[in-house]
Amino acid sequence: MKSFLSLLLALLLAISCSKTPTLDLLITHSEVIDVETGNIFSDHQIGLLNGKIKFIDDDYSKTYTAKETLDAKGKYVIPGLWDMHIHFRGGESLIEENKQLIPLFVANGITGVREAGGDMTNMIFEWQDEIASGELIGPKIFTSGPKLDGPKATWAGSIPVVTKEDAAAAVDSLINMGADFVKLYDSRISREAYIWILEEAEKRGIRTSGHMPFTVTLEEAVTAGLGSIEHLYYPLKGSSLEELEVTEDNIAGRASFWGSMDRLMASITPEKETSMFNMLKENDTYVTPTLFIGNTLTNLKNTDHSNDQYLDFVGDGIIETYQGRIRSAMRASESFSTMRQNLNRTFIELAPKLFNAGVQLMAGSDCGASNSYVYPGISLHQELQAMVAAGIPEIGAIQAATINGARFLGVEDDYGSLKAGKFGDLLILEGNPLEDINNTQAINYMVMQGEVYTKADMDAMLATVKK
Repeated sequence: MKSFLSLLLALLLAISCSKTPTLDLLITHSEVIDVETGNIFSDHQIGLLNGKIKFIDDDYSKTYTAKETLDAKGKYVIPGLWDMHIHFRGGESLIEENKQLIPLFVANGITGVREAGGDMTNMIFEWQDEIASGELIGPKIFTSGPKLDGPKATWAGSIPVVTKEDAAAAVDSLINMGADFVKLYDSRISREAYIWILEEAEKRGIRTSGHMPFTVTLEEAVTAGLGSIEHLYYPLKGSSLEELEVTEDNIAGRASFWGSMDRLMASITPEKETSMFNMLKENDTYVTPTLFIGNTLTNLKNTDHSNDQYLDFVGDGIIETYQGRIRSAMRASESFSTMRQNLNRTFIELAPKLFNAGVQLMAGSDCGASNSYVYPGISLHQELQAMVAAGIPEIGAIQAATINGARFLGVEDDYGSLKAGKFGDLLILEGNPLEDINNTQAINYMVMQGEVYTKADMDAMLATVKK
């Protein structure tokens, strides 16, 4: 009897194991791009269940049952894109206008964003919950919460840090509110407070990101724990033979941020660049070049944006915030405008050097209120195009908008590439983005948080936002 029961249990177990669960989605005959290697797996199928990838293979001898099947023959599949530098901000009066920007990301295949500090943190946490519950359609939002800066900071909502005790309390407050990383800014912060914040964050194991005051050397910031450098001003400073002298002059008040740029550009050497690249690699420090906003702001004075399509999707209150940078550009002296053009060219040359040296890059648009004519969603594609135009290969740009961001945030086991067990946020593209980066916009389908969106669905999202 015991033998019979054992045999019966084994048989039932075998039958149970042989049953293949009904998939939510089966994508067939696709060209799957492995963003970690740049390899393409041809004619593969992808099975998804409960928002996660069950398998990716080319074994069509197996039979699967799926609630929905998509034939992706001749199409290319990549992970959903992440914009690694955006802002929701502008105060209480602009909360609704900021919320109305969220569909612009999804309509452009952006399934994740890193929100780099503003003044509406509580609302962002609410939006995170609404997106997770399905009440709001939007990308997964990782946020820093309020920026950390000195007293009377430029950006509203920033937490002032003066003492070491302030630094510890500020970092603890961000952790306790659920921030995903720490964002530092450099408008009023002292040299000492900046380093203290990095050290306190390092002790607590939370990643840091930000600008850097010119009273600090790049090596001091990086070795204290700066996890990602936003914009290229700071790698430029680290590439200069006069970095120490410029730092000392800024500490003494003999020089300023903008007033140091010509001096830094004139003293770059290949040896200093190589040393800087190696330091960033050794410390696992990422860089977000933000080339597109650099191009846009550098050329504000001479570019007519009045016919930009996305002006129809951005609220009047946010458009009004664009005027600050516009006025500054119009008032700029000829010498400042020339310096800005030279600086932008220097950044375009620096970005591919960072990539070629093996420094981890992240793609960020810096879109949000006050950043003139850099529109949510579309600007991430424009950033990828700017990276490739600068000399970064297509795979490097795609990595910067997928796996690299997931690694920086420590969620690469769940996001960033297409692997069994990871979440199945992905884009099905009409053309190969490794041959033409513009194909990241040729979206046929998007899968996000277990839902399938057609191109028509995504276009409809834009229509709902249009004023």
